Amino acid sequence: MIQALADALAERGYDTLTAVQTAVSDPDLQDADLLVSAQTGSGKTVGFGLAIAPTILGGSEVLEPAAVPLALIVAPTRELAFQVMREISWLFAKTGARVTTCVGGMDMRDERRALERGAHIVVGTPGRLRDHIQRGSLYLGHLRAVVLDEADEMLDLGFREDLEYMLGEAPETRRTLLFSATVPPMIAKLAKQFQRDPVRVTTLTGQTQHADIAYQALRVAQQDAENAIVNVLRYHEAQSAIVFANTRAAVSRLAARLTNRAFSVVTLSGELSQSERTHALQAMRDGRARVCVATDVAARGIDLPNLDLVIHAELPSNSEGLLHRSGRTGRAGRKGISALIVPPKITKKAERLLKFAKIDADWTVPPSADDVLRKDQERFLTDPVWSEEVTPEHEAFAARLLTRQSPERIAAACIALYRGRHSAPEDLAAPDAPPEGKERKPFGPSVWFSLSVGRDDRAEPRWLLPLLCRAGNLDKAAIGAIRVQHSESYVELMEGSVDGFMKAIGEQAELEDGVRVRRLDAAPDLDAGSRERGPILRKPLHRTDAKRISPRENGPRAKPNDKRARPPSKLEKAIADGAARPYRAPKKDGAAEPDVSRAKPSGGKKKEKKPHRKAMQDSKVSSLGKPGNKSTKANDKRTEAAGTGARKPDGIPGALRRLQASDPSKRISPPGGSVKPRNSKSDVRRKESGKPRKGKGGNEPPRRR
Repeated sequence: MIQALADALAERGYDTLTAVQTAVSDPDLQDADLLVSAQTGSGKTVGFGLAIAPTILGGSEVLEPAAVPLALIVAPTRELAFQVMREISWLFAKTGARVTTCVGGMDMRDERRALERGAHIVVGTPGRLRDHIQRGSLYLGHLRAVVLDEADEMLDLGFREDLEYMLGEAPETRRTLLFSATVPPMIAKLAKQFQRDPVRVTTLTGQTQHADIAYQALRVAQQDAENAIVNVLRYHEAQSAIVFANTRAAVSRLAARLTNRAFSVVTLSGELSQSERTHALQAMRDGRARVCVATDVAARGIDLPNLDLVIHAELPSNSEGLLHRSGRTGRAGRKGISALIVPPKITKKAERLLKFAKIDADWTVPPSADDVLRKDQERFLTDPVWSEEVTPEHEAFAARLLTRQSPERIAAACIALYRGRHSAPEDLAAPDAPPEGKERKPFGPSVWFSLSVGRDDRAEPRWLLPLLCRAGNLDKAAIGAIRVQHSESYVELMEGSVDGFMKAIGEQAELEDGVRVRRLDAAPDLDAGSRERGPILRKPLHRTDAKRISPRENGPRAKPNDKRARPPSKLEKAIADGAARPYRAPKKDGAAEPDVSRAKPSGGKKKEKKPHRKAMQDSKVSSLGKPGNKSTKANDKRTEAAGTGARKPDGIPGALRRLQASDPSKRISPPGGSVKPRNSKSDVRRKESGKPRKGKGGNEPPRRR
């Protein structure tokens, strides 16, 4: 190994290398293209840094002044790109390497100036790197090595075209290293296309994934999913924890809930700007925040120190997402916990995910409130503060407290102050408990009553319930089941309210609108009635019938033919009394009935019918014409046609012809004839020149005007 890199590893506390780091730094592979697959958290970033070091250093310990890039590292997300930049920077610090980034969301002008000043290693995301190449600010002609980190994720995100473009711009003599947690067929195809006889390197054992991670599947009631997250965070009190959700809205909701419960929370999702993402991760690294609520944007490559707990508030869509999420903990030999929140509705999905990921999870329940309080007591008793040396100042203050309060009182105050710094745990229901509001308490002893209205009278529970409460002086809670039958309805009342109900309805045992009540000795046999009658086929009401129905106030709807449905109108009363006659339509044989537009009371004054306006105009023209004149005869014919309602010789009624004249879109050709188009100036010129109209077949149909 190069001495400069060995010194950097020693300063960072690397006593031994991980399996993947040892495999890729093998001297026999320093000139070969590599296709590496290793589990998340195995130290791949330092691994490919060690792998490309001999290639870009060329046998020397220090690099020459920066000019064009010698190595290109491509990562799928901004966070992973910045993390790779930090790891490569300290690893190559003693070699004089200059590392720069080209990441989407950052100022492109600053990146261009950094590239102009020179860089040995460029780390970036596919889209931004391609932009710099196309703009001429990034030159790949002298590249010696290209690293694709999390190559499978970049293909899933749709960066295949960008990767092919960048690899096509790089020299053919370069080394190409593909690092991926899995090697699907698309990765194998990409390796075959752009790598030269790649060497397959794998450190996956094929038995268990993430041996340093303890998986827990926590069964919770449907309404306690978020409460269980609070208890899990409180029980473990991890220095850093990530809560994964599937959508931005879920991230915002969970973050607000945890913030209200006194947790120091940051969020990480696609809706945040790059500066907001950077500040959130930095807060987690500095310890200013202890819980990060994130989408899958933080599922790959993010390495947070002391991250001991991962909670899946919502399950991922596939087993790979589960492995990558869980891989944020248990990194580099550290232990971690991955907890899945599993309500009853998604139990089968959780089982499938764990099976496909080849994970043996511990199916259990989340910590209860008592478990959390018990854990608090253990942490309080084992707190390092008890073993610390007492300063004179603290000793003097303690003596002062003892003079004013008893030791028991001081101890109780310490416990109260300790618990006051933490959120109170939640009381959780049993995992198989029904959702809140769905469970109904037993109704208790009851008495059944029969009502004299049923389905045939259009009785419905939504009408019977307020009727019983109002007329029977009952509370809604005292009414149990309501079963509407064809001719009667059955109502269940609580036994304690029967006396008040009978007193309210009186001796007549009658509710409003003539609904009679009868007490039953036992519960009715509802199945017997349905067996005797058989299935009921009800004809739906027509719109005309529906309009005639007018429900009585606080009663069942009246039938369509019921005389009580509506009172008779004045016209109907007049017809019934003989003071008016109904309207009769004209006969079809052409003879016209007397002009009676609507029924009028007999003896009234008839309104004279005014002649049609067109007929009046035609009669004026006819009277002005001389006898024997052709125009006068034509006007006489029009007047006669308008007065008798006869049709024109072409068969088109006069009213329809007038409609055609006023609306060009309604014009039609008379039977046996055609409408001659008007000749415009262009038509006249076209006829004189002999040119046909433009259109299909050389002729154009007449235009409508």
